[in-house]
Amino acid sequence: MKSSELLHAVVQNAIDGIISIDENGIVESINPSACKLFGYVPDEVIGNNISMLMPPPDKLQHDHYLRRYQVTHKPRIIGIGREVTGLRRDGSTFPLRLGVSEVRYNERTFFVGFIHDLTQQKEVEERLKDYAMHLEELVEIRTQSLNETIHALEIAKEQISNSLENEKELGKLKNMFISMASHEFRTPLSTILLSASLIDKYAAPAKLVEINKHVEKIKGSVTGLNAILNNFLQMEKLDSGKVEAAKSNFDIQNFSKEITEEMQLLAKTNQTIKYKHIGSEKMINLDRNLIKNCIVNLITNAIKYSGDDALIELSTETNTDNCIIQVKDNGIGIPKEDQKYLFDAFFRAHNTGTIPGTGLGLNIVARYVALMNGTVSFESNTKNGTIFSLKFPMT
Repeated sequence: MKSSELLHAVVQNAIDGIISIDENGIVESINPSACKLFGYVPDEVIGNNISMLMPPPDKLQHDHYLRRYQVTHKPRIIGIGREVTGLRRDGSTFPLRLGVSEVRYNERTFFVGFIHDLTQQKEVEERLKDYAMHLEELVEIRTQSLNETIHALEIAKEQISNSLENEKELGKLKNMFISMASHEFRTPLSTILLSASLIDKYAAPAKLVEINKHVEKIKGSVTGLNAILNNFLQMEKLDSGKVEAAKSNFDIQNFSKEITEEMQLLAKTNQTIKYKHIGSEKMINLDRNLIKNCIVNLITNAIKYSGDDALIELSTETNTDNCIIQVKDNGIGIPKEDQKYLFDAFFRAHNTGTIPGTGLGLNIVARYVALMNGTVSFESNTKNGTIFSLKFPMT
């Protein structure tokens, strides 16, 4: 088969449309795929100006563009390609990706356009956008409902606690609350989080920034609600005396590095969490789970109450007498008048505004530290942020 015959066969059977024009914009050839896209037969297009396939304003500007290119040789599409709109014979328009190549043959200049129909891709993108927005609305409704329910439960718990005659009745009601929270809240939250992850996965090939943004908002809302539920569950266990310190020997440096890596994944976009250890001794004897809960709680607060590009520092220090763990941030700080109430259950400083939270985290930290015979202290102001220090005896 001759090269010219092979080339003709390739053009005629190409999936995408291929159109060639001369330097004046007159169509010299059009393949079947292009005819199908625009709804013409070849004779209706060949010999006419290519602008017949363009809607305004491109239709009116095309000849001017060709003349300008011939003078300046500065391309806007030629050799670059971009998304444009095509005009069918029936007057309808459709999105397409156009790539144009300049060809010189027998002392003549031709331009060959390669046309890929984007109609289906655009429809898929729009459906994904609509679905993401719809899901976000559903999650916002569900989140509001859950927040209202949790708020109602907090009020109910306070009222019941004040009216119950003995600890046995209070314990039964707490167990009922835990059971309801576990079954009624965790299942729908897990479903929402799974749906968000699936949307993120299927939308990834389309590179839709808006969908990714909405998915992250959904995941953030679900993660926040899960944290609220966990705080309630931990409070119940502490109140019922179910939590005891199970001490064991472990390497505090490796342990803290792992927590730092985990929490970095939960930090805001440009936040950085750094860790350092001071002291030659690395082995300590404390409850790993309780220590981890304390550190995670403090770093979570630092993430929540610090800016998008904040530096959060975790440090550990060991000496012959004590092990000291510190979490430092440069966030909004704690107003002086609120500091004396900071470790009270359900207390939140007045400068937290609309930032979500239950006011239980620091109360839980203080109680866990006490179970390991440690002490918790802090330094804070609204200009430089906060430093929390956990101090445990080495013996």
